[in-house]
Amino acid sequence: MSDTALHTPVPPHPAATLILLRNGPEGLELLAIERHAGLRFAPGATVFPGGRLEAADHDPSWREHWPGARAPADLPHRVAAVRECVEECGVLLSRDPPEASELAGLRAAMAAGEGFGPALARAGMVPAPERMAPLARWVTPETLPRRFDTLFFLAPAPSGQEPLCDGGEAVGALWATPRRLLEEEKAGRRRLVYATRMTLLRLAGCADMAAALACAKHGAMAGEELPPPILPRLVETAAGPVWRIPAACGFLPLETSAEHVRLG
Repeated sequence: MSDTALHTPVPPHPAATLILLRNGPEGLELLAIERHAGLRFAPGATVFPGGRLEAADHDPSWREHWPGARAPADLPHRVAAVRECVEECGVLLSRDPPEASELAGLRAAMAAGEGFGPALARAGMVPAPERMAPLARWVTPETLPRRFDTLFFLAPAPSGQEPLCDGGEAVGALWATPRRLLEEEKAGRRRLVYATRMTLLRLAGCADMAAALACAKHGAMAGEELPPPILPRLVETAAGPVWRIPAACGFLPLETSAEHVRLG
């Protein structure tokens, strides 16, 4: 094998994440899940519901659920994020609030192999991808063997639904402020991967749900292309190696010591 082949980055898998928001007693709260300790990627980490795009997420029929004349370029990512949220924690971003029994039936059908679209149609449920706003697009560093190109979305949490984890990929769910999750990581009680921690740092300055949604990028809702990728790069500095992100990406700090970064 040539040196070029050895250093060729693995293509990242398209993926999507949904960060559900609500206003709590201490301000903005996010729905987070804890990943199973036996998983290959980010075992035991606290993350947001999400996962890879599937072929069915690109089906043209999803455009029927978009209220405007022109669906955005990121519609497949929105579908994937909504689907993964149902699979992992049983919460559906929908236009009409479903009954708990209906949600349970939807998850059971999907677990049995029925596609997300057909299962929704049979249950008479309509997803609400238009309520989602893209916050950022994070790409796993090129040095890793497992890589993802992930769109992070924000959306108000649907009322009347309580998260219930599938026990497979997700083993626990909680509502918490960004500051609480960051403090628990600092105390050694929680594991956060780099993109999750950077997202929490950005949202920690938001007093409530409206402020968080104001941080989101609305370009894709107008049918534009996907947001620019944020690709961390390992850079040697006088103080030691750091992971650096683009200056205009909207996230801080731009440099983080490599010893404090967990990538997976």
